[in-house]
Amino acid sequence: MQVILIKDVDNLGSAHELVEVRPGYARNYLIPQKFAVEASGGNLKTMQERQKQMAKREAKLMAEIAKVTEVLKASPVKLGAKTGTSGKIFGSVTSIQLARAIREQKGYEIDRRRISLVGDVKEIGTHKAQIDFGKDNVLEIDFEVVGE
Repeated sequence: MQVILIKDVDNLGSAHELVEVRPGYARNYLIPQKFAVEASGGNLKTMQERQKQMAKREAKLMAEIAKVTEVLKASPVKLGAKTGTSGKIFGSVTSIQLARAIREQKGYEIDRRRISLVGDVKEIGTHKAQIDFGKDNVLEIDFEVVGE
């Protein structure tokens, strides 16, 4: 029996996917638990329309990610930090500070949880960070820490 999954089901498939299962499994578990619907004509058309919409949305998102990537790679982000006489920072630079600097300098709001710093940032100079946009889109940017 063919069913269209509404939610992700372990060891079976992901949401909005057409799968073949045994009739008893579909009738007694998947459909009553609202994990799937029967693959009838109307439901198949709805699934195809939903997939088209998701493809459009994903293409729009990829274009936006490409635009943000160009802006972030154009020039490094500069962060100010209090330093001692030897050039070491009091404390360390965090992803929160980097997200705030990107918002102020580049005009893009990036969630701090998507930013991961490469190594500890405890000295003045140029450092690297990775921004995870999801769907295997990871951008590595340079940022510069300057003394205040």
